[in-house]
Amino acid sequence: MIAIVDSGATKADWVILDASYKEKFRTVTAGMNPYHVPSAVMLEEISKNADLVAVAKEITHVFFYGSGCSNSRMHTVVREGLMPFFTEAEHVIDHDLLAACYATYKGKPTMVCILGTGSNSCYFDGKTLREETRSLAYILGDEGGGCDLGKRLLQAYFLKKMPKHLGDAFHEEYNLSVDELNKNVYQNQFASAYIASFSTFIAKHKQDPFIQKIIYDAMKSFMENQIMPYPEARSSELNFIGSIAYYYEDIIRAAAAEYHFNVGHIVQKPIDNLVQYHIDYLLNKPQ
Repeated sequence: MIAIVDSGATKADWVILDASYKEKFRTVTAGMNPYHVPSAVMLEEISKNADLVAVAKEITHVFFYGSGCSNSRMHTVVREGLMPFFTEAEHVIDHDLLAACYATYKGKPTMVCILGTGSNSCYFDGKTLREETRSLAYILGDEGGGCDLGKRLLQAYFLKKMPKHLGDAFHEEYNLSVDELNKNVYQNQFASAYIASFSTFIAKHKQDPFIQKIIYDAMKSFMENQIMPYPEARSSELNFIGSIAYYYEDIIRAAAAEYHFNVGHIVQKPIDNLVQYHIDYLLNKPQ
């Protein structure tokens, strides 16, 4: 059996294929960004999943693509979390950007953008992935992602920049104190996912002009910081992956138009396309 995994900061989508590359089942675990989640915690999270426990010894290959998996040191963190569980498997660990490239590639060079809990971008010509800008993660970067939106919302609330009707709605829903917020952010290994969870409030109030400006400003920041540095930015399509891109497609297209960028297709969950790419291009098909 083969496991193909697309992991963000919040959750990881798993698809298990049998020996004939037919889907056996799919499941979800917590996200496993190696910058924030140590190997032991990854192993603990996987071990909670009964479906994966049932087939662990039968898995021969694990293809794991994750946020934070951008260098060999981080690959090692993930591998050390997977190997004690999938003891009979070969492990291929790579960046979620590569998974995004595989999931959006349609035969011509493209800009590939991730907007989920975090954000990232690259240029992909079908063979080579190139990053002009490196991700600075959720504290210094991740413009336009769910964590960025959550931070902008929390700042507006606690700095009293939010209109009263929205402030009252936020208080009613969360009743959140600064002390509780700081504890959940600065004493939490899943801090980025926690901050991003407040983007659900943004989605709920998406039609409010104040909220629309928060989203639009975040998307402009993404365009300026993660797209503008590429010389191909205006000559190639921008294809997007991720839930934030999917939910705010109209605002993304509006922000891109301001910079004369051409947005192509937007994929909410790349796992289906990622699996198909592996079957078509990477796996040896049975005779």
